[in-house]
Amino acid sequence: MTVVIVGGAGFVGLNIAEALLARGTDVTLFDATPPPEAARTAFAALPGRLAVVTGDVTVPETLTPAFADGAEALVYGAAITAAPERDAAEPERILDVNLMGLVNALRAGRAAGVRRTINLSSAGAYGAAGTAHDVLTEATPADPVSLYAITKFASERVTARMADAWGIDALSVRLSAVFGRWERRTSVRDTPSPPFQVMDAARAGRPVRLPRRDRRDYVYAGDVARAVLGLIDTPRLDHRLYNISTGTRWALIDWATALGRHLPLDCALAGPGEEATIDFHTPADRGMLDIARLAADTGFVPRYGLEESAADYAAWCARPGTLPA
Repeated sequence: MTVVIVGGAGFVGLNIAEALLARGTDVTLFDATPPPEAARTAFAALPGRLAVVTGDVTVPETLTPAFADGAEALVYGAAITAAPERDAAEPERILDVNLMGLVNALRAGRAAGVRRTINLSSAGAYGAAGTAHDVLTEATPADPVSLYAITKFASERVTARMADAWGIDALSVRLSAVFGRWERRTSVRDTPSPPFQVMDAARAGRPVRLPRRDRRDYVYAGDVARAVLGLIDTPRLDHRLYNISTGTRWALIDWATALGRHLPLDCALAGPGEEATIDFHTPADRGMLDIARLAADTGFVPRYGLEESAADYAAWCARPGTLPA
């Protein structure tokens, strides 16, 4: 069995690849840039076989080599996670990668006889509706605003439409606030997660000041990978859209306190007149993603809560050969 991960050099793609390789599944990573050398070194010790293909998702023929040896499943995670400044400067590129790249990958997967395709969407697809509801189900009406949110919502509809038009098994997942192993700063990701920013500061010995006490359903990347593997493995799925999260919420200040039990960290809420050093990217907290559908259809149970994710992330970052902060 081989799984092709398009956008596989991104940190979510690397976590999915690592989980697949660890159980002996062969993986082909397709991306515009190769994965970090640290990841390739770590993955070489796993039982699955890793292949890497570089190319541009907006150029269909560059995708063909990724499917040369066949593929059982396709995961599409290529995306430009754009801040408002990039929306204004590069709207065409954002639309090309986030939407037309998806169509190109779906077509390549179809030609290769892929059994199932999973499109990695985002809780950002809820848009303004996300802060209007305390709990968000897959049926909650969406109101996307930014180009990233608009393209993620559209990608779900495109995936469902092409599944009908082409007779393929394809579905989408909305990822909550993902953080964890292999996250790093890249040229296509303008919004690093708040936990990554805290870890980045801790590793550099910088103090952390948070703008407010948030309350979010952060989800560790290892749980995202486990959920995606469950969706790949389940023979029959009754839906084309699934939320992926932990079903719980916590404040970043509490997670940072847990992290501080494993490495030196000066973290506090910003006081009066003190400038925050962490960007939450949104002025208000989104509602929590309901994962009842995912749990019912795949048996998914989150493994990494606040304490577990802080401990694992700290231990991983302390290992020789991991990515620099």
